[in-house]
Amino acid sequence: MNSDSDLQIAGDILAVQHLLQPAREHPATVADFVGLARSIADDRAQWAHLVEYDTTTRWYHRLRTGPGYEVWLLSWVPGQGSGLHDHGPSSGVLTVLDGELTEHTEQTSRPLAAGAQRVFAPGYVHEVVNDSLEPAVSLHVYYPGLTDMPMHGSQCSPADRDAVPA
Repeated sequence: MNSDSDLQIAGDILAVQHLLQPAREHPATVADFVGLARSIADDRAQWAHLVEYDTTTRWYHRLRTGPGYEVWLLSWVPGQGSGLHDHGPSSGVLTVLDGELTEHTEQTSRPLAAGAQRVFAPGYVHEVVNDSLEPAVSLHVYYPGLTDMPMHGSQCSPADRDAVPA
């Protein structure tokens, strides 16, 4: 019978160089991008001093770029939302850094507290809103970098269409 417990490693596995993969310089998988977002979230000194709050429009700041990806920092005052949209050909990782946001889709609404992460594929349609009474901050990683953000439905205001990341 063959099971996981039958596997034994003989000798020094680190001596078998062809089995080891070199460390990647940049993220390349969904797990890598989730890890990148988590490492930035955990390092408040990297982003907290940059956050601004704007009552007239959602504030955003491109925090970092890499080969084919972008990292955006966004702030949300109570009542601000993205409008119903997708991210064109980009996949993404949304991480709530501070406060609470709500993600709405055609099927459901889900609260996203600080620390929550959502991974989405190209064409995923959603709306992100600060339904709370306190400001919120979020981090967004897009791969490839965000080039298109088509708006959906009649809920979209001109300000939503002009906003870049969400």
